Amino acid sequence: MFQQLIEGMKIAFSAIRSNKLRSGLTSLGVVIGIAFVIFMGWFLQGLDYAFEQAISTLGTDVLYIDKWDWTGNKSWRETMNRPDITLRQCEELSERMQSSEAASILARKWNATVKYGSENYTGLTVVGANSVYADIAAGIIRTGRFFSPVEDMYSSNVCVVGHDVVKNFFGEGTDPIGKEIKIKGTSFTVIGKIEKQGSMFAPPWIDNQIIIPIKSFLNIYAGSNKMMKNISVAIKAGGEDNIENAKMEAIGHMRQIRRLRPDEENDFGVNSTQAFRDNIANIRTGIWAVGIGLTALSFLVGIIGIMNIMFVSVTERTKEIGIRKALGARRRSILFQFLVEASALCFLGALIAFVLCSVVMFGVVKFGEVTFLTPYIPPNLLIIATIVSIVVGVMAGMIPAMRASKLDPVEALRYE
Repeated sequence: MFQQLIEGMKIAFSAIRSNKLRSGLTSLGVVIGIAFVIFMGWFLQGLDYAFEQAISTLGTDVLYIDKWDWTGNKSWRETMNRPDITLRQCEELSERMQSSEAASILARKWNATVKYGSENYTGLTVVGANSVYADIAAGIIRTGRFFSPVEDMYSSNVCVVGHDVVKNFFGEGTDPIGKEIKIKGTSFTVIGKIEKQGSMFAPPWIDNQIIIPIKSFLNIYAGSNKMMKNISVAIKAGGEDNIENAKMEAIGHMRQIRRLRPDEENDFGVNSTQAFRDNIANIRTGIWAVGIGLTALSFLVGIIGIMNIMFVSVTERTKEIGIRKALGARRRSILFQFLVEASALCFLGALIAFVLCSVVMFGVVKFGEVTFLTPYIPPNLLIIATIVSIVVGVMAGMIPAMRASKLDPVEALRYE
């Protein structure tokens, strides 16, 4: 039996070698289909990687109590009319939380101007936070340290800066520790640098931020009355399995703090990375739908082409089939021979697609500087594409192979 299989494969590959141009053109539809499979899987894997990077910058188990809803389910006018969340409310919520690991007050000044030496830099984001924000979503400290609880308590003029701030202010590769910058005329000493966090889905300001103690922030931007907009609370649940508990507790406390009646809706947002997960799921679904449609169309064209060529091959080799049957070849041997030939044609298309896709991937990543994609075909996609090509070959060759296996040897020997 094994010898028959080997013999059938030799005959099939010999037939492909004798018609190289025809075999190559026949595989074209499969090349396009396999390329679609590889590119779609490659892009979606890169998309997932970029998304997980973005999620990690916000915290996978972090809740943000804010005036705004990230989901966009509420109308802009309705959200705009909500009362601002005050500093006192944020402080009270932070003190009340019991089920969470940590909670930090957050305040941001968008499009801030910061001075270093004689140069003014605009478009920066200054963030005011508590010292525990280092354990919530501040990012990984590359050099230096985050400010301490004591520096937080006494409004010390220290700051931690993002990757792009160091690059633009001091120069790439420069150690920023100990350097001084001015925010609204107040000098701050750089004590830490955050590792680069930017990715495809990360907020554009994430590497362009300067984090300072919340009290120092309020002294600069809120003044003596301590009234500040864009203030919120970041709550670290202490694990994704505890997010729902922390969420329910935060909603209950916040409703009490805001003095909402039981029949009133929440006039604040409880945001988490789940909002982004839902959005990315919709994007993935759209890409899959388009990709599968194009792939199916390409494979349909490829199957029809291979099937036609296999019918031609059966017709051309009718006499050969008759001789083999006369010498004792069984139907399954003839069937297997033509199935192998059809699968080999598809696999040839897959090999061509592998080479072309590899060249394109390397060029895109190398010269396009697309960091979230790999410069090579992921191994799992190679396995999937190979299996798909063989299955398509079997589907395309089944009918011609069955026709060949059913030929009458006497009639086949007469064929000219």
